[in-house]
Amino acid sequence: MAIRVMLVDDQVLLRTGFRMVLAAQPDMEVVAEAGDGAEAIEVLRSTAVDVVLMDVRMPRLDGVEATARICAQADPPKVLILTTFDLDEYAFSGLKAGASGFMLKDVPPGELLSAIRAVHSGDAVVAPSTTRRLLDRFSPMLPSGKKEPQHKRVEKLTEREREVMLLVAQGLSNGEIAARLVLSEATVKTHVGRILTKLGLRDRVQVVVLAYETGLVRAGGHAG
Repeated sequence: MAIRVMLVDDQVLLRTGFRMVLAAQPDMEVVAEAGDGAEAIEVLRSTAVDVVLMDVRMPRLDGVEATARICAQADPPKVLILTTFDLDEYAFSGLKAGASGFMLKDVPPGELLSAIRAVHSGDAVVAPSTTRRLLDRFSPMLPSGKKEPQHKRVEKLTEREREVMLLVAQGLSNGEIAARLVLSEATVKTHVGRILTKLGLRDRVQVVVLAYETGLVRAGGHAG
């Protein structure tokens, strides 16, 4: 079954360009479009969508607030934030709102298609290291860090899972974590899956955000 994509952007020309790229793919179908966040939420009430490509700066309702409302629904589509700048406070807010990642608007078509497929399969499309740089820049927006690092949610984790979570939050891939902890990559993948399940998180991006919010990782990517 084709991946059902919705395009949300106030620039018709951009939507047209994205639609042409996606229409050429046998495994993708643009099933809906919207010119702002409010229209997107309205359209989603009557249209089944798998992945939303969401612009951030739009009239009426911006992409961040729209993402938060969409992700709060039962069984929501995946949201991929599209931004003009790599380190954009809107991208940061979008990740906190529940987006599965962000990409630049001028991304090469091949990368955009790969990102849509990755998000649809449940992966995040932002490299943890990129997310970490984003969080480092906007860490003043996060809680002061005076809380006990072991947030109640994090206490559900075993010692090993907490160790893996820290390394994920510091931007390491599964392979790098496996080498650091002398584990197989499959074992690390299992630990990451359990962390996501226990903490009710969607993907690695959300792991990084939570690690910052609980003080497990401080600005600069250092363990708290």
